Amino acid sequence: MPGSLGNVWLGGVTGSEIREALEEAGVRPNRQLGQNFLCDPNVARWITDQLMPQAGDAVVEVGPGTGALSSMLIGRVRRLILIEFDSRLAAWLKERFKDEPSVEVHHADAARIDPRFLWKHRPLKFLGNLPYSSGGAIMRNFLNRPHPFERAVIMLQKEVIDRLGAGPGTKDYGVLTLRIQSGWKVRPMKTVPPEAFHPQPRIDSSVAVLEPLSDELPLFDAKRFDELIRRGFSQRRKQLGKQLPEAPAWREVAEKLGLSLQARGEELTLEQWVEVTRMYDPHPLKDVPQKGEELFDVVDAEDQVTGTATRAEVHEKGMLHRAVHIFAINRRGDLLLQKRSRLKDAHPGVWDSSVSGHLDAGEDYLDAARREMGEEMGIEGVEPEEVAKLSPSEATGWEHVRLYMVRWDGTPSFPCSEVESALWMPAAEIDAWIERCPQDFATGFLECWKAARGRD
Repeated sequence: MPGSLGNVWLGGVTGSEIREALEEAGVRPNRQLGQNFLCDPNVARWITDQLMPQAGDAVVEVGPGTGALSSMLIGRVRRLILIEFDSRLAAWLKERFKDEPSVEVHHADAARIDPRFLWKHRPLKFLGNLPYSSGGAIMRNFLNRPHPFERAVIMLQKEVIDRLGAGPGTKDYGVLTLRIQSGWKVRPMKTVPPEAFHPQPRIDSSVAVLEPLSDELPLFDAKRFDELIRRGFSQRRKQLGKQLPEAPAWREVAEKLGLSLQARGEELTLEQWVEVTRMYDPHPLKDVPQKGEELFDVVDAEDQVTGTATRAEVHEKGMLHRAVHIFAINRRGDLLLQKRSRLKDAHPGVWDSSVSGHLDAGEDYLDAARREMGEEMGIEGVEPEEVAKLSPSEATGWEHVRLYMVRWDGTPSFPCSEVESALWMPAAEIDAWIERCPQDFATGFLECWKAARGRD
């Protein structure tokens, strides 16, 4: 109808326009749900600018409310994915943006929604005016590794943003700080006063920009890191040596890292916590992604052995050799993907089969598959089934490949030097992700995936 907010952009929202929109949606702001709606157009414009939106980006916005931030991005990005908890606001947003094909609206709890559908939308950025009541749970669901985002801009109560950006030795420094900073560079940017919202909250809010870390930290076991920091801060004033595992001895760890025997968790920097994690990691391959002197069988086009050569020689000269790939499938039919570490000599930092590896000289394919399953992903007690043979090509790295499948519902356990993270993914989502972003995957995996899906 004439004058309705349903027929205008909300890019220049004011308090009166917010109230009109909420009345139209049938929503009375709920303080328990943290419903405080941004109504300062200058702040909204500044926040979306911090996202550095590009025409090829997709943006996930959590808690879009009446669209104050969303409307600033339409026409500036390829796709806008809105996740709104309030069913009335979600319905209102769907109606509001029904003629805008770049916008999709999901009525869902952002702390619980399965975020795996987002990978196919990369390149992807995250935007959130997060509710005070569930901001931490939403960040865990979307921003913990592995995640698909290249940048994030979040607004939360000032005390939480202070904790995210805190340094050692301060009262704000703790488990939340280390969890976020172990994966993101946190830059608190601006305090937003209560007057910028309707209704006005009782406290200030702050905006922070988060940028993913690349190679700033050495490789480490993220699960072990999380376990150790929870131990280290379970009793904040207690000495660290009395809270960590018995082996290795704290005296040995402290001496090697130059730490006081009486050190407390709050005194250690992020970098020191990472080194502590590496000291407590017993995996024999935690530092070695591959060895150039490993011996492989060199083979001909018919897969007959013609000699042996080192790993380095085989890869440097493009000699034909042998490898296995294993697809681990769980009871839901999801495939386990692994993200290769940045230290790998081939395809570093991209997604690959659940398990893959070369045959050692004199080893057969099935024995190699069994060995690699245990060493690379901790898959034990199940027998792999051969499902395909792939001829050597540039895409396979000049490898004769045997592809195996195994049914497995365990928890992946992998050496951080070889594997950065693991992710169970439905087949349809993998198809869509590959179609959009084939560069996210190792070429050998792409060939195996085509073979498994019966495609040329």
